[in-house]
Amino acid sequence: MTRSRVLLALCALAAAVDLLSLAVGFGPGHALAKPLLMPLLAAWAAPHGAPRLLLAALACGWAGDTLLLFDADPAFLGGMACFAAGHVCYLVLFARVGRPHARAAVLAPCYAVVLVATVVLLWPGLPQELRPPVAMYSALLTAMACTAAVGLGPVAGAGGLLFLLSDTLIAGGVAHWPQPPRPDLWIMLTYLAAQFLLVRGVLDAVDGRPSTPDGQRQGCQQP
Repeated sequence: MTRSRVLLALCALAAAVDLLSLAVGFGPGHALAKPLLMPLLAAWAAPHGAPRLLLAALACGWAGDTLLLFDADPAFLGGMACFAAGHVCYLVLFARVGRPHARAAVLAPCYAVVLVATVVLLWPGLPQELRPPVAMYSALLTAMACTAAVGLGPVAGAGGLLFLLSDTLIAGGVAHWPQPPRPDLWIMLTYLAAQFLLVRGVLDAVDGRPSTPDGQRQGCQQP
């Protein structure tokens, strides 16, 4: 229990350093803290029964975080590919540990409308070479967010929505939309909250699964 609290405290400290660095414009602090965030979150989640796919999603997030520290188009595309791989991990994981509800009939069309509206609004402002990958990534991200809300409930659902908001802020910057003050701060704040809520939602779902005859939780045996 003490080790778990230490890891969570370290994760919170790294997040605070990162967000404060962004708030005051201290680039080295952001460059130092950002690559630590997902590994620390994964280290905290692993002893709590985190399935391998959850850890894989966080590893993809770490790779994307690291690539996006570099201000270049190839790094942006590489980061987007890493996050897309993370969303695939989440989608497969949610299908395994989630429990679909009747609210899918209501939520799925709402997410579809959000996806279409966002892509339509972004399209004119995006560089031509980024339009197809952004559209495909947006579809994958929206599917992940919808599946989180439908299969895992409000905690993971909130995480999915915040992920949508964070990445929409990034895409809006690329499309030259009006930005809030310190947009990188809001992007990271919503992203960190999203990843934590997704992890918390998955761990709650795993904890809620029935035990196997040998006393092990089914959710801990994901390949």
